[in-house]
Amino acid sequence: MKLDAGLFLILCITLLSSTTRSHVLDEAPLIDGHNDLPYNLYKLTENNLDKYNFEKNLTNDPVWGSKYCKSCFTDLPRLRAGKVAAQFWVAYVDCKVQYKDALAKTIEQIDVIKRFAKRYQNYLHLATSTADITNAFASGKIASLIGVEGGHSMDSRLGVLRMLYDLGARYMTLTHACNTPWADNSYVDDSKPVHNLTAFGRLVVREMNRLGMLVDLSHVSHNVMNQAIDASVAPIFFSHSSAYAVRNHNRNVQDSTLRKVKENRGVVMVNFASNFVNSDPLQASIEDVAKHINHIVNVAGINSVGIGADYDGVSSMPKGLEDVSKYPDLFDLLQAQNASRWTNENLKLLAGGNFLRVFQEVENVCSEYTTSMFK
Repeated sequence: MKLDAGLFLILCITLLSSTTRSHVLDEAPLIDGHNDLPYNLYKLTENNLDKYNFEKNLTNDPVWGSKYCKSCFTDLPRLRAGKVAAQFWVAYVDCKVQYKDALAKTIEQIDVIKRFAKRYQNYLHLATSTADITNAFASGKIASLIGVEGGHSMDSRLGVLRMLYDLGARYMTLTHACNTPWADNSYVDDSKPVHNLTAFGRLVVREMNRLGMLVDLSHVSHNVMNQAIDASVAPIFFSHSSAYAVRNHNRNVQDSTLRKVKENRGVVMVNFASNFVNSDPLQASIEDVAKHINHIVNVAGINSVGIGADYDGVSSMPKGLEDVSKYPDLFDLLQAQNASRWTNENLKLLAGGNFLRVFQEVENVCSEYTTSMFK
């Protein structure tokens, strides 16, 4: 019997998965840049943690199961199966509350993340540093970090930005799906720039550098991506974006920017969402995500790529990456497709090594600012 190439590859992955399921993820932390579970907690329970059983596999749950909640993909058993070692939980509030109560609602979302980590402290460790991530991995816990999604949350006030950092936020996405008064979001690329990155926007970037907060460029316009990279004295990152050349969606990163990411020593955490990886979301597959990862490596290099899946933030995930249990299958696929590129060491860089290096450099820049202040 003759096997076609596609079936042969599937058999190889199946055999690999049955024996290893990406053993590299047992040796190095898998760090995901973006999960919107906190927003689902807000939508479905009004942040009442008693109504969400994190310890249970919720695949078929009448509230949290994917048949009933199209954007629900996360619980502890599946995170464990997915070998997730560190997760940025996102404090997100809708753009509709900009100029209203965005700050208050953002603080509520930070609060639910902290309460969630405390409630499940046997499994989760609230983390704010690279050391916290590595220590949590060593102890078998999932490092739980806080990201703020959308510059509208800081209400255009540097004092608020500083307080968000003090509350534990370690990245802020400069915009979400709306412009702030100082930066354009990605959808202006479908029309024309409004603000680009203003002088105040550059000040926000530099203040984030001083604080040791990661500058997240997912959701910003192409111009703002490049301008923010130029303004930053620390490496930047994209918490959940993919490659524009593979799928020409304005949420993805163009090659010209990928080359700047390489120069900046930053990292692009690849988004899995069906609509961002394939122009026909119904046909999106794990292979599409692999194409985005490989393209970023082709343009920006092996040190510029990571994982930011966007689970619980979108309503559709590709075939083969249906929930947070599936990360090892992606790593096995990459190695089966190209073992010379995806050595164990390079898979470890993808999993979390590149992000840890970026985060460490951001922390180092913060230390340099602090040292210079006292000279």
